[in-house]
Amino acid sequence: MYPSYLNLSDKEFNRRIEKLFKVLENCQICPRKCQVNRIKGEKGVCGLGYLPMVSAFHPHFGEESVLVGTHGSGTIFFTSCNLNCVYCQNYEISQLRLGEEISFERLAEMMLELQKLGCHNINFVTPTCQAPQILKALALARGQGLKIPLVYNTNAYDSVETLKLLNGIIDIYMPDAKYSDDEIALKYSNAPGYFEIMKKAIKEMHCQVGDLVINENGIAQRGLLVRHLVLPNNLAGSEKIFQFLAQDISKNTFLNVMNQYYPHYQSHRYPELSRPITSNEYKKAIQLAKKAGLRRPSD
Repeated sequence: MYPSYLNLSDKEFNRRIEKLFKVLENCQICPRKCQVNRIKGEKGVCGLGYLPMVSAFHPHFGEESVLVGTHGSGTIFFTSCNLNCVYCQNYEISQLRLGEEISFERLAEMMLELQKLGCHNINFVTPTCQAPQILKALALARGQGLKIPLVYNTNAYDSVETLKLLNGIIDIYMPDAKYSDDEIALKYSNAPGYFEIMKKAIKEMHCQVGDLVINENGIAQRGLLVRHLVLPNNLAGSEKIFQFLAQDISKNTFLNVMNQYYPHYQSHRYPELSRPITSNEYKKAIQLAKKAGLRRPSD
């Protein structure tokens, strides 16, 4: 199965790139719609400008097994994030913005280097605010022989308009489904209207790629893989998220119910977030996923 982006003509690829960079002139790449001119160096909530900004890249063996395989997922960690999660385990990258601006050529080289190392895919971590930069570098990389699937590893605080421009390019969408309560999302991630934005984004992703397809070697090739991090005291509102996935997306949604929450960053300021989850909280979340009718919850 060839990656989607190899089937797009150069003309159409360039049209998508031009349209995305046009959006940066009055930035509405993500739902925050900061309306700054990033082409001219103006900064919005994400603090990013015109060039790609990367914190690290390497084969990653801590992702889901269907991405990792034997040679790892070729992960590129993009600097910054359009959420401000008080418990973020990667806060140095997402909020302190440790990283450096690089050229589009260098970003393309990173993709090719990861492919050369045998990685099964290119995994763009926190790509939302850098979708135009990713596509511009991808055009260079595919012209130089890139031919492995692309993973869009996102917090799901994504603009549907931006996602539509990625149709036929991204092979695997891997969104977080963080919260089902907007007040909670605002309090802990400064994400106004998160639940509705997340639902619309995941619907668009699934519309583009469908349920997750795994090859005979156990490696994901195309489709939707949803992550849900269980939070202490049911702060994530897991049941409503599972019901949404089962009823509005697909009962065959590949869902990773994650139990690795641990207090990081500023979580000590919130007593309700200042402890890991219990085994009972995690078991209950798995039960709720199955009760909702989801057939592929990962535990």
